[in-house]
Amino acid sequence: MLRTLPAGFLILLSLAGGVAAQEAYPTRPINLVSPYPPGGAADLTARPLAPALERALKQPVVVVNRVGAGGAVGTQFVSTAPADGYTLMITVFSISTIPEADKVAGRKPRFTRDQFVPIARINADPTMLIVHPSTPWKSVKALVNEAKKRPNDIVFVSAGPYTVAHMAIEVFMQTAKIKMRHLPTTGGGPAMTALIGGHAFVSALSTGAVSPQWKAGKLRVLANSGAKRLAAFPDTPTLKELGYDMEVYLWTGMFARKEVPPAILKTVRAAVGKAVRDSEFVKASAKMQMPPDYLDAPEFQTWWDKDSEMLANAIRRIPQPSK
Repeated sequence: MLRTLPAGFLILLSLAGGVAAQEAYPTRPINLVSPYPPGGAADLTARPLAPALERALKQPVVVVNRVGAGGAVGTQFVSTAPADGYTLMITVFSISTIPEADKVAGRKPRFTRDQFVPIARINADPTMLIVHPSTPWKSVKALVNEAKKRPNDIVFVSAGPYTVAHMAIEVFMQTAKIKMRHLPTTGGGPAMTALIGGHAFVSALSTGAVSPQWKAGKLRVLANSGAKRLAAFPDTPTLKELGYDMEVYLWTGMFARKEVPPAILKTVRAAVGKAVRDSEFVKASAKMQMPPDYLDAPEFQTWWDKDSEMLANAIRRIPQPSK
């Protein structure tokens, strides 16, 4: 004869089943959204990272380029995606600069930093302060002295407003107390073309972009914006060691919506920790001159907060065009 189970016991079984279902993550493909087109730092990092994550998570990881508005479109998309761990984001420091730029322009921010939780920092490379080889500036001091004599006369080029080149030069100008004129372009490639072509004379671009042009003698490297000298440029000083108290990095990190359950975040964090040590990912990163510089979520949160505040302060000090 069958006995009827108590209602309370059935409820407990139901709850246990729900917990088990939550712990099963992941059970289907994960979308890794890059808010930038192919060829940028976020996409270049995402492509070799995705298969390494697949090996760790045992599920497909699909890189999705959702581009537009300098990274705002893809970032805004992730901020409203289901908080189930199946939509993650890999992006650069624009997650910090876009909301602040919106505010100073008098626009409602399209997203805010507190809508996201950091999973890990994947890499962090300083920019290289570079000049056209036809210029007489063979040191940072020479460039600064010239800029002080001719405020707003020297043209610097960037990949666009509030990109890493723009912000690195802005922070440098504010630290050195100089003024140069900004020529924004539509990307890192056009910025490099403008510099090599003599349409601008100063920039601050990534190591990977600078290295081949430097070796070809098409530009001169004066300093890097990080905390230490680079193995690929051992004779190039940091701005910090030259007396300019600043650090600016082109970094790439992974994020999720803050509402994603902690158990899922824990699984993703562990997978990313494995992925950045994956031999294939390490080889691909070395080839691109973007070596892993991993920080797990707690350390990355602290670092991100500090970096974001530095960038926000710099953006607030940039003169805004008169309306």
